[in-house]
Amino acid sequence: MSSEAAEVPRFRPREADEDLGVQYEDMEQQNESYIVGMWTFLVTEIMFFGALFLAYLTYRTLYPSVFMAAHYELDVKLGAINTVVLLTSSFSMAIAVWAAQTKNRAIEIGGLIFTMICACAFLVIKGFEWAAKFEHRLVPGPLYAWPPHGYAGPVVPGNETQMFFCLYFAMTGLHALHVIIGLLVMIVLLVLILKDSPLVRYYMPVEMTGLYWHFVDVVWIFLFPLYYLIPSH
Repeated sequence: MSSEAAEVPRFRPREADEDLGVQYEDMEQQNESYIVGMWTFLVTEIMFFGALFLAYLTYRTLYPSVFMAAHYELDVKLGAINTVVLLTSSFSMAIAVWAAQTKNRAIEIGGLIFTMICACAFLVIKGFEWAAKFEHRLVPGPLYAWPPHGYAGPVVPGNETQMFFCLYFAMTGLHALHVIIGLLVMIVLLVLILKDSPLVRYYMPVEMTGLYWHFVDVVWIFLFPLYYLIPSH
């Protein structure tokens, strides 16, 4: 064996980077682990929500007139405001991710705080909307009452309209739970950033949180037209 061949290292040295975890060989492998892990989680979330969307599609196909009558009891204005709020939060989260990548901590903190404010605003608005449903007894269960007071729409069976509100509360409630989880994750990230923890000096935790938050926003983009903007034809 020649001396040149003997000088070739058998193993590639680990990349000298303070953000590289001890369990990874290089930054490329570490980033790939983050991305694959998050997308695997999101695929399971898509399957979970997909089953609910399938149930919605089935019942809406079977009872189109019932869904049309029931959806008039939803507040389109509040739904539209919440849509704008979440779209705005997606933009601020994208800014926070960009700031984390460029290590601009001031903008990163500002983006996270603004996104958290939007998340809280969404939950408050949704709380007012749900409160109105409780007041009008449109919550599935033994106290459910149809038609509500002042209803002037077509006559439809009450039991069938209750299915609309079962799906409405199940899907919007599950979505709100995901908003709360995202909000809690952002609070933890913000605390770690303010403490200058080495866990968040690397941008990937913020980027993965941003990916999750964009998924939450996309789910609402589907929920809003399906429940609030049912076409009359």
